Amino acid sequence: MAGSAAGPRRRRLPPPGTPEADLDTPALVVDLDAFERNLDRMSEAAGKAGVALRPHAKTHKSIAVARLQIERGAAGVCVQTVWEAEVMAAGGIRDIFLTNEVVGAGKLERAARLAREVTLAVCVDDPGNLDELGRAARRAGAVVRVMVEMNNADYRAGAPPGEPLLRLAVQANDTPSVDFLGLQAYNGAGQHISGYPARLASYRRLAALVEENIDMLARRGVHCRVVSGAGTGTYELEAASGVFNEIQPGSYVFMDAGYLANRDRSGAPFRDFEVSLYVLTTVMSRSAGAVLVDAGLKAVSLGNGPPLVRGARALYTLHTRLADEHGVLMPDNGGDLPPLGEQVRLIPVNCDPTVNLYDHLIGLRNGRVETVWTVDARGY
Repeated sequence: MAGSAAGPRRRRLPPPGTPEADLDTPALVVDLDAFERNLDRMSEAAGKAGVALRPHAKTHKSIAVARLQIERGAAGVCVQTVWEAEVMAAGGIRDIFLTNEVVGAGKLERAARLAREVTLAVCVDDPGNLDELGRAARRAGAVVRVMVEMNNADYRAGAPPGEPLLRLAVQANDTPSVDFLGLQAYNGAGQHISGYPARLASYRRLAALVEENIDMLARRGVHCRVVSGAGTGTYELEAASGVFNEIQPGSYVFMDAGYLANRDRSGAPFRDFEVSLYVLTTVMSRSAGAVLVDAGLKAVSLGNGPPLVRGARALYTLHTRLADEHGVLMPDNGGDLPPLGEQVRLIPVNCDPTVNLYDHLIGLRNGRVETVWTVDARGY
C-alpha cells in the first residue's frame, strides 16, 4: 500500500535491455554513443592543446559520469557547491575544484573537513572570507587550495582586476593552512554569444585582462600555478590561448538547445559535440491543432526558454505555457501532429537544471537500456 510505514514506493528502474518504447515517461535518457563521442572529443582537444581538462560536474551531478570523464584523462572535476564536493568525494573523486565562494561557518567547516580527505580548491574574492577559510582549515588540521576569482563581468563574483586582486592573492599566499594555486577566470557571459566574431572578441578581452593580471602578480613574486576557465562555448579558445592551462567545460557531455544556437567560425551551427541528453515524453492527449505530452514544469527546466522537440516524424514547437505535468506541442510548418502514445524527445535549453529534476539518467544504446546512473548530487 502506497504511503505505508515502509515509506512510499520508489519508481522502478528499467532493467538492462528494456526497449526505449517501454520506458515510463517522462524520463531523462542519454544516447550513450553520442555521449561517449563527446567525452572523447573534449579529452582529445585538451590533450592536443596541452591543457588540463577539469569538467564541471554541476552538469550531470553523477559520480558514474565523473568517473568516466576521469578515466578518459580528466585531472579531476569542478563542482559548484559544498554538497556536490562532498558527494563526489564520497564517490571516490579525489581532486575537486569548488568553483565558487564558500561563505558561512557551517559550509566553511564542511569544506575544511573535506580538504583532509581529498585535494580541494575553492574560490575566494573577499579578504575577510579568506581569513575565515584559513581559520576553518587550521581548526580542521587541513590545507585548502585557493583560487582567487577575478571579476570580468557585471553581476558576477570575483575580485576586481588590478590592485584588489593583487592584495587578495598576496594575502592568500601568506595565509596559514591556505595554498594559493592561481586564478579562476571563467567567462560566463561569453558562453552563449551566438555569433562567433562577438564570442571571439569577448574571449580576447578576457584573455588580455587575465594575462595582464598574471604578469602583475609575477612582478610581486606571486606565481599562478593554475589559470582556470572556459566553458563549452569557448573551450577551444582558452585551450589555445597560452594563458589558461586548465579548462572546465561541463555541458559538452550532453549539449543542449542553448549551445546549439551558437555559430562556429564559418558561421555554421556549432556542432563540436552532439546532443546526447533528452527528456523522453509521451503524447497523452490530442485536440485541434495541438497535442499534450506528459512532460511539464516538473520534467524540464524552462529557465532559458522552451526546449526543442524532436519526434519520430517531425520537429515540433513546445508551447511556452507548460503546466506542472504536461506540455503543449504544435506542428512546425503545418506538419502532422504525432498520434496518441507516440514518444517524442525534448532537448532542454539548459541541461544542468533539467538534470537536477531527476533521480536517474537512463543510458540507451541501439534503442535499449544499457545502464542507469544515479544523479547523486541532486538538489543542492
